[in-house]
Amino acid sequence: MFVKKKNNSQVLKFLSISLLVAALITSPSLANRTLQLFSGLPGVEYSTQASTLAQSQQSEAKINFEIAQAPNPTNEKEAEEEIIDFFAMAMGALAGLVLFIYGVTRLAEGLEDMGSDRMKNILAKFTTNRFAGVATGTVATTLLESSSVTIIMVIAMVSAGVLTFVQSLGVVLGSNIGTAVGAQIISLDIDKYIPILMFGGLLLLFVGKGQTLKTLGIVLLGFGLMFYGLEAIDEAMKPFREYQPFLNLMKSLAQNPLLGALVGAIFTIIIQSSSATVAIVVTLAGSGLISLPAGIAIMLGAEIGTCADTLVATIGRGRPALRTGVFHLLFNLVSVALGLLFAPLLVQLVSSISGDDVGRQVANAQIIFNVMGVVAVIGFLPIIARLLEKFIPDVASDRKLQPEKLLSR
Repeated sequence: MFVKKKNNSQVLKFLSISLLVAALITSPSLANRTLQLFSGLPGVEYSTQASTLAQSQQSEAKINFEIAQAPNPTNEKEAEEEIIDFFAMAMGALAGLVLFIYGVTRLAEGLEDMGSDRMKNILAKFTTNRFAGVATGTVATTLLESSSVTIIMVIAMVSAGVLTFVQSLGVVLGSNIGTAVGAQIISLDIDKYIPILMFGGLLLLFVGKGQTLKTLGIVLLGFGLMFYGLEAIDEAMKPFREYQPFLNLMKSLAQNPLLGALVGAIFTIIIQSSSATVAIVVTLAGSGLISLPAGIAIMLGAEIGTCADTLVATIGRGRPALRTGVFHLLFNLVSVALGLLFAPLLVQLVSSISGDDVGRQVANAQIIFNVMGVVAVIGFLPIIARLLEKFIPDVASDRKLQPEKLLSR
């Protein structure tokens, strides 16, 4: 017991001395006051020379201490970079990405379950000409929240002979506009209403009667999870706002649009969704992590990356379906090439018509880019269709699948 008390006393004594030393080191003025206090006690005498020498030494020590503590810009910058916990940031961004992709997947699956058959009927009924096809593709992609789902559905219908190749072209053009409409929704400040939608979706999922209501509940939950995933990614990426290497990377993407497009294309191929790529870009741009030129470059790359899964969907589907997939790829390649060429003009345009929110500017840039591409091409669809039919002709098995009555172009 005595040994324990003695150890405790030594520990307290050591802590007291440590605190005193720390206080004296961090506050030179406190050290001066302490010496003055002790100098006034009885029995403590200092000669004038000794006192002057002591004060001189203290002043010199204080000056040296302040010089040593003066902030060095280089060291301070290195310290800021070292403070960033890259592992924690990567785990946070990965968790947000998983949550976001899961939400998008559930949303697309729910919408597809609710309207797959209806959407096929709409696509077959309202594509009587190229303009109706564009409108139908826009609406279908907006509702399904995925241009890939719409185009893959169209490819399947062309392969089955439900749609003609010419009818499918307008829907493909409209699907690009529908993707841009989704980006507009992401750019809106509706985060505070998301919990209400999720709560409603949860009620429908557990209490709703009938499969339709339960599927609607899954759609609402997926929509909410998508937004929370974006918020988690944004929160995890916040340390990059002051991280110079990341800022240099974004600057290089802004100065080299081709590199930014390559990054956007690769990321879209990996996550298999251009809508997801653009949604993440819009979110990060709204937080100041991505500049407008870099955001536009990545958005343009996403337009190319989304062609990968649609091309895969054409395998074994016949020549008409293959032509639809090739048209989607060629249209996106040509339009993105022109977009990269005139990217500075697009930046100036959206900056002049949009507010200060960079996320909103990126969303506006996408919808302007896609609408202009559709307007430029829609008048030449019959010529493009004949050229593709010439270079990718039908075979005997393809002719059997063509509808008996071809709808007007």
